[in-house]
Amino acid sequence: MATGQDPERRLPSHIEEAVGAIAKLHAEHVEAATPLQRTIGSLTRVVAQPRTVGWLTAFVAAWIGLNLLAPQFGVAGIDPPPFTWLGLALSLVALYLMVLILTAQRRDDELAELREQLTLELALLSEQKTAKMIELLEEFRRDTPLVENRKDDQADAMAQPADPQSVVEALRQTAAETARLERAATPL
Repeated sequence: MATGQDPERRLPSHIEEAVGAIAKLHAEHVEAATPLQRTIGSLTRVVAQPRTVGWLTAFVAAWIGLNLLAPQFGVAGIDPPPFTWLGLALSLVALYLMVLILTAQRRDDELAELREQLTLELALLSEQKTAKMIELLEEFRRDTPLVENRKDDQADAMAQPADPQSVVEALRQTAAETARLERAATPL
């Protein structure tokens, strides 16, 4: 190859570990599902297909067509216009679909919450590591006789790890101030 890279080359170990950790998180989430949750997930996947719209449309058209054509063949339709039974059946199906979707979404939200927590923990850890690296670089700079020793307030500030509670409080204050400004700007 012109680039000199082997196409069979593996990912660096730290990336493989990260991918493996995410795969493990997903596998544990799947394994923790109850049989009912698995069934609901399967039903939701089946119903959430484009062809379901076609099948449902065909069913409704056939129902209406058969009930409209039945009197012409001397047979009473099961559900003459305004198709009360069809409306009831579709309402019931809509109710069940809503419950299926909400149940599946709740389960998916649990996984998303785990991912968000993992992302937050890794971001905090990364921030602490970065602060430590800046601290060590500044210490190295001060200890190196070839480099003029000077005060760098920005580097000193960046060498201090962020306090998550202070950041949360600042975010809450900013959100409260934004909400106050939005209420003041919104006419009643």
